[in-house]
Amino acid sequence: MGGLLEAGARVTIVSPTITERLREWIGEGRCRHLVREYRSGDVRGRTLVLVATGDARLTARVHRDARRARVLVNAADDLDHCDFFLPAALRRGRLVVAVSTGGASPTLARVVRDELEPLVPESYGLLLDVVAAVRARARQGPAPVPAERWRGVIDARLRALVAEGQVEEARALLWARLVG
Repeated sequence: MGGLLEAGARVTIVSPTITERLREWIGEGRCRHLVREYRSGDVRGRTLVLVATGDARLTARVHRDARRARVLVNAADDLDHCDFFLPAALRRGRLVVAVSTGGASPTLARVVRDELEPLVPESYGLLLDVVAAVRARARQGPAPVPAERWRGVIDARLRALVAEGQVEEARALLWARLVG
């Protein structure tokens, strides 16, 4: 659910009990909590519904209600009642690396994401900002930069400049490689 909150979703939790993490988000005002059991009308007007009850009958009921209301459902550990799957996501600023098993094993998706984490440095978020800025500048030029010219320009030297905080130097180097 953290990814949904980061994306700006308005989240309402319907449950008589909550985890400590959910309690923190509620306390921070990041989501709303209805302290009660699920009611059939709770899915109306929603965009997405996430179900994590551990109760197969309740999950099936929520899924049925959501289908009637034309709302998509993700049911934890119940593939038959999932309309979509949530990937395990690794975030570095606007860069998102997502791992999915199509619902077969969310645990394995998290394991793979965790194994990728040391391979994707925090500086890649800033690297994306540098590349995006240069790309936007190039698109304003008289002629588009051919796609093949982009291949190979995001190399170890460029990544090192960004990792060292030399953002302007990285932008200049990238620009020179593309148009120079």
